[in-house]
Amino acid sequence: MTSIYTQRRARLAAQLGAGGIAIVPTAPERPRNRDSDYLYRHDSYFYYLTGFSEPGAWLVLNAEGEATLFCQPKDLEREIWDGYRLGPEAAVAALGVSAAHSTAELDARLPRLLENRGQVWFPFATHSGLAARVEGWLNQVRARVRYGALCPAQQGDLCLPLDEMRLVKDEHELAILRRAGSISAQAHVRAMQRSSRMLRAGEDVREYHLDAELLHAFREQGSQYPAYGSIVAAGANACVLHYRADKAPVRAGELVLIDAGCELDGYASDITRTFPADGRFTGPQRALYDLVLESQKAAIAVTRAGSRFNDPHDAAVAVLAQGMLDLGLLDKNQVGGVQDVIGSRAYFQFYMHRTGHWMGMDVHDCGSYVEPTEVGQVSERKDPLSGEAILNRPSRILRPGMVLTIEPGIYVRPAPGVPEQFHHIGIRIEDDAVVTADGCELLTRGVPVEAGEIEALMRQ
Repeated sequence: MTSIYTQRRARLAAQLGAGGIAIVPTAPERPRNRDSDYLYRHDSYFYYLTGFSEPGAWLVLNAEGEATLFCQPKDLEREIWDGYRLGPEAAVAALGVSAAHSTAELDARLPRLLENRGQVWFPFATHSGLAARVEGWLNQVRARVRYGALCPAQQGDLCLPLDEMRLVKDEHELAILRRAGSISAQAHVRAMQRSSRMLRAGEDVREYHLDAELLHAFREQGSQYPAYGSIVAAGANACVLHYRADKAPVRAGELVLIDAGCELDGYASDITRTFPADGRFTGPQRALYDLVLESQKAAIAVTRAGSRFNDPHDAAVAVLAQGMLDLGLLDKNQVGGVQDVIGSRAYFQFYMHRTGHWMGMDVHDCGSYVEPTEVGQVSERKDPLSGEAILNRPSRILRPGMVLTIEPGIYVRPAPGVPEQFHHIGIRIEDDAVVTADGCELLTRGVPVEAGEIEALMRQ
């Protein structure tokens, strides 16, 4: 798919301005311990522009569309130990770049590439030491001004144009995201069924058993690795938002919350399902589960082109606030009606996160949540809980091809006035959605969400 990366580079080059030049490094390898590295993962910006996944590489792109790649040189001895390297000679044809050189030549060639350029672009605050390295190259350009060289007078944050490009996914990206969502959905199905199967057999079930099922399903279907550390939270652990799969027992009569997704060919998926460990909801569990599901349906209904990014959150909160009053989680004699609950954020005791985030190459993908055409429209309000002053700006207008998660939840910790039958219940339901002109396409419904369908699945 080299042509896709060539097209992206051309789009970016057109935004660099006359005389502009961009520098994009990929991620380095990072040591995990004395003689072992962490599993390598490329930088998303770099991969978006090149499709190249080897470590330590650099891309230099100018406004005329000329792309220069710096990569590891061929080294047959190192390739015996570490694996194949593409090398500069093969990179030009393989990646469609204008020129390619060894990374050993980076410091010698970069100052000459920067000479007589009006502006240098690079991603701000994403690579430790990058800004200082750019300054070093610019100092070498300044040393040549007596010979007529001009030094770039401006620096720009390359994240700004790249974030806007990455925010709307093309068909190549959507095809991978659909496949990633399908793989992850099947992994959730297997984890659900393993939980009920082991409990029926009288076996000791631990969170790590279900985590193992997820990892097996991801790799078996071709995913390279998880998109993030899987959350497998049994019982009260589900009330810890970023809990990690550990060794806690999975018990009949309790719920299990799994938030897990695979990464496939550089693109993430992100699914959360909450299910009864033994395959049957209790009455209080079902009441809360149905409430969260109704709030997700309300959020999905307003996710379409032309809506605002905040609209799904507001729709979910309205349903959750009313449900908290109806179920007695909140006392209307103390907090008032549903609008009072929303205005005072009294619901925050049980629902303390947003209803979604952008998703793509990164599970929490890049892209502004503020509408760029309205960024100057600012108002100030005081948070009713913290008293902190908050600046409000109009939230992003959704466009076809944007991908976001829709993930309302409810988390009930023991507290005065909270009905005991709901204590230690944590529920979240999350799906990945592609915005379309008249609604949204859910990528992750290969695993059911209706309570009855989950129970039926777990009986199989």
